[in-house]
Amino acid sequence: MIELAEVLDLADKSGFTRAAKLEVSTIDLNPEVRQMCADNKCQIYDTNWACPPGCGTLEECGTKVKNYKHGVIVQTTGELEDSFDFEGMEEIKNKHNASFDRLVEALFEKKADMLPLGDGCCSLCQKCTYPEDACRFPEKAFSSMEAFGILVSDLCKLNQLEYYYGPNTLTYVGCVLFN
Repeated sequence: MIELAEVLDLADKSGFTRAAKLEVSTIDLNPEVRQMCADNKCQIYDTNWACPPGCGTLEECGTKVKNYKHGVIVQTTGELEDSFDFEGMEEIKNKHNASFDRLVEALFEKKADMLPLGDGCCSLCQKCTYPEDACRFPEKAFSSMEAFGILVSDLCKLNQLEYYYGPNTLTYVGCVLFN
């Protein structure tokens, strides 16, 4: 079993702007958020084991969440030149994803019992095996918070974290549930 302080320390060392305790009881799986996935604006719906419907029904996701007692929420915030700074947005996203990968890998090395929920879909494989074959890396693949129906801005507020840090900023969010 890994302790909260150790996970927070690992998150800090992984390069996030912020890491804070996440009360698992504040996680609400919202069917409206999940419907946004089904609307397929990202064009990944039904193409990946970590995205709906491959990641399971909302009820199945809820069962997974209930298996964990502790959590950490992580954020990467960056500044943009303006609201059209797509290059800056991509840089912040890449920094967040690299930090998240480092954190998950560090926890994996410690054999932590965990459920990582990132920002965006799993990208471990160049091409996902979904739906023909089983996931190649089920112990390392992770879904997004939205795939689990989590309204990220609400979860941040419920855990005393800002979500919006002012004009020309962008924040990416992820979380790790663990025992």
